[in-house]
Amino acid sequence: MLVAGDVVTDVVALHRAPLARGTDTEAVIRILPGGAGANAACWAARWGLTDVRVLAQVGAGDAAWHEGQLLAAGVRPLLVADRDAPTATVIALVDATAERTFLTDNGAALRLAPADWSPSLLEGIGHLHVSGYLLFSDAGRGLVRLALETARSRGVTTSVDPASTGFIAALGVDRTLAAIDGVDVLLPNADEARLLTGLPDAADAAAKLSRIVPLTVVTLGARGALVAQSGAVTARVPGIRAQAVDSTGAGDAFTGAFLAAWLAGGDAARAAADGCRAGAEAVTALGGRPWKASDAQPLAVAPEADAGAGPGA
Repeated sequence: MLVAGDVVTDVVALHRAPLARGTDTEAVIRILPGGAGANAACWAARWGLTDVRVLAQVGAGDAAWHEGQLLAAGVRPLLVADRDAPTATVIALVDATAERTFLTDNGAALRLAPADWSPSLLEGIGHLHVSGYLLFSDAGRGLVRLALETARSRGVTTSVDPASTGFIAALGVDRTLAAIDGVDVLLPNADEARLLTGLPDAADAAAKLSRIVPLTVVTLGARGALVAQSGAVTARVPGIRAQAVDSTGAGDAFTGAFLAAWLAGGDAARAAADGCRAGAEAVTALGGRPWKASDAQPLAVAPEADAGAGPGA
């Protein structure tokens, strides 16, 4: 699988108390590798997909660090080093309920451009996944258009994670839907699905989107996920209980595990169940990437909760 998307430096700040404006708020702060596209790739590798690659643009100054982090997670980095812009940086403010709020500096991430695309990137690839963040710059949309056209011409299946309600609203629903026209799988969260359809009910939104994209899987945070195919909801997958610490990247975990299971031949409902398991695992530690037990932080700051694809996934 090739993921065209974003690699980000995450600054995760876990604070138990509400933010105190104008003064200090005590927090646990970590600098971690992130990015929706890169996170999904790492979770797909953790879920058993043996050949996962990431195409993204990063600042030249820390390209080697990000390459090393991806390699350690079993992902092959195809990173474009940008000497004029820093790696995208996200400050994730995580409260005591594990909900996160992002401050985003897109940096080099949205500078990935059509010139960085080559049909040879799909050699040996059976699936192309696009992180929706690329849709929110002219250059990124140009690359996505070329990548999807190449994939369709080669019979390579495709998927898109719409990424952000804020960016969808800024770009516009019609332009967002036009940019993903012809993809095989859409993986929005409930808020994104509602925004893209104008429907208040997530199940109705999922069904409507599946008339546009044949397989649409909508994550519901702690309540699990909905699978919709060709205009109807075909499965409701429950969430999984987990000790939630940080919901950052839970939706990316769902995406990576879902795609790994689906590409291995699983049906969509079973793949969504795998996605929920990955989302539940993701919320138990800081950051959006898979972690080992030895890396876990003793940060039990939220009560046990259902965490199917993570709070706010």
